[in-house]
Amino acid sequence: MENKDRGNQTVTEFILLGFGNLPELQTLLFLVFLVIYIVTMAGNILIAALVVTDQHLHTPMYFFLGNLSCLETCYSSTVLPRMLANLLTGDRTISVSSCIIQFYFFGALVSTECFLLSMMSYDRYLAICKPLHYAILMNDRFCLQLTVGSWMSGFLAMIIVIMLMSQLTFCGPKEIDSFFCDFIPIIKLSCSDLHVMKVVAFICSSVFSVIPFILTLTSYICIIMIILRIPSTTGKQKAFSTCSSHLIVVSIYYGTLIIAYMLPNTDTLRDLNKVFSVFYTVVTPLLNPLIYSLRNKEVKEALRKALSTFVAFARMMEM
Repeated sequence: MENKDRGNQTVTEFILLGFGNLPELQTLLFLVFLVIYIVTMAGNILIAALVVTDQHLHTPMYFFLGNLSCLETCYSSTVLPRMLANLLTGDRTISVSSCIIQFYFFGALVSTECFLLSMMSYDRYLAICKPLHYAILMNDRFCLQLTVGSWMSGFLAMIIVIMLMSQLTFCGPKEIDSFFCDFIPIIKLSCSDLHVMKVVAFICSSVFSVIPFILTLTSYICIIMIILRIPSTTGKQKAFSTCSSHLIVVSIYYGTLIIAYMLPNTDTLRDLNKVFSVFYTVVTPLLNPLIYSLRNKEVKEALRKALSTFVAFARMMEM
């Protein structure tokens, strides 16, 4: 009966509450997120450019890293521009169709990232556990197939979810207590039957997040077991250094993702949930290029050569 009463007025737009409960911090938050966005875009584009231009980085590991950096630029651009506009103008309204589109790209990119991280873990597993067969198993064709499969599967799977979501009716309320359009906040506002929607979403989330997480976890369990069998301390450190950057990225990404979605949706934990949502949607794409550039000798060397070339070119232009 309640759904019928609510169904008399169909909602055509939502309100992203975001950080509206902190009016005195809107300018500061805008500046902070603007700097994060600029640094994130610059860092990830730089990593992708280095992978393309530097011959020493034309290996499977850096091929996956270049794809991850491209993904992070898209990922940040899905969430941050809308958030910055909301903070700057104070207008937090978003049409239902725009909200669903934002969720489509967000969900597709999250799914793709989960698969890419698992592919990178598998690459490190082969490099450490099967070094003699690595070049044969992880050839250029196989790398390309894994990468294309990761991108296509994420975007194609989300089409099913979005088709079902676009058929939902939203009757109010229309406030989304988040800074972007996510699955649970959206369907909570619907007055339609959600049974099929929830089943499909559960299947997709299991296939595109749980399975890649298990594959990643399994790869690193095997890697750690092999590293512990290495007799020398130097050998252990050298083996671990080849995967330490990726392990840090995986831990941060899945750690914050799991906490954000596993926290109970209560009033006391709502603000904490927003903090973790900010971390995996905004901070993680910022940290990835920093982690890989600071902890990876090959990337640091490629960056040093690129800077030297740029400085030499600048001096020639001045002459």
